[in-house]
Amino acid sequence: MQEKKDFVHVTGCEPHRIRTKLILKEVPDMRNLIGKNPYTFLAIVGLVAFQLLGSWLVADQSWWIVIGAAYLLGAFADHALFVMIHECAHRLIFKNQAANRLAGIMANIPLIFPSSVSFETYHIKHHSFQGVHELDGDLPNYWEARLIDNFFIGKVIWLLFYPFFQLFRFPRLREIQPFNKWVALNWLVQIVFIGLIGWLFGVKAVLFLIFSFFFSVGLHPLGARWIQEHYLTKGEQETYSYYGVLNTVAFNVGYHNEHHDFPSVPWNRLPQIRKKAPAFYDTLSYHTSWTKLFFRFLFDKEISLFSRIVRTNRGKVMLADESRPDIDLTTVK
Repeated sequence: MQEKKDFVHVTGCEPHRIRTKLILKEVPDMRNLIGKNPYTFLAIVGLVAFQLLGSWLVADQSWWIVIGAAYLLGAFADHALFVMIHECAHRLIFKNQAANRLAGIMANIPLIFPSSVSFETYHIKHHSFQGVHELDGDLPNYWEARLIDNFFIGKVIWLLFYPFFQLFRFPRLREIQPFNKWVALNWLVQIVFIGLIGWLFGVKAVLFLIFSFFFSVGLHPLGARWIQEHYLTKGEQETYSYYGVLNTVAFNVGYHNEHHDFPSVPWNRLPQIRKKAPAFYDTLSYHTSWTKLFFRFLFDKEISLFSRIVRTNRGKVMLADESRPDIDLTTVK
């Protein structure tokens, strides 16, 4: 086995723009799936209520119940809330940008750390410049990849503290405004609500939310989602979808190739993309189990943080206005 010392460098543009054009040429009515789903806001309300109720119920319980509830229940709710924030970032709930941002801030409440507004900025860059290291925050830092390497214990630490590793990526990212009035509002809302939860329910309630947050993005089968999306687990295919049972509680976030190809399609219509264009998706490698991938990532020395594609070619940006997070595919010829 040859140890990876660098990312996989390519010269071509990312694959999604090309595939989108080909699909629209063969399946022009795919454009009918583009739109908003305002009912997603009800899911946000329900998930936030679920987590706040959970924090109240475990407030006087033993530590084992607090941690167990966070791992078995809270992690799934928080992961779903991250998907809701993702929908808000792409403006897939309401037509109004401010309404989507406010919905994202609401979804952020149980997630402890204020991140919904910042996520919008960094995530849209990921779509526009996938694989460009100085612009794509989804890519690990070089020092991060070297530190973790392909060792089991390193991968455990990386998953356990994944949110902190992400924070260290921000300084390298260019052309991004890190702070504005929306970020300030995001912080203010989080400080007020988490303070209220601690005051009303106690320390264990807050720790339940903290544990739920870290389990939802890290050392948990749900954490395999970050590996599934863009890590090279089957050759040098750059993006992978997940077609498994957990899509039912993760709002179809596993349909990642479909999402990158059509980012203006809301979560409930993503499976229809594959159904309408099976020739384009059934031929791609995909995953059927996050749990299996979770353990494979931990133990397979062939997979490291260097198992990612990077490029210096920024490619042609599909957005007419890069400040718009909804990629308008109706203009693609």
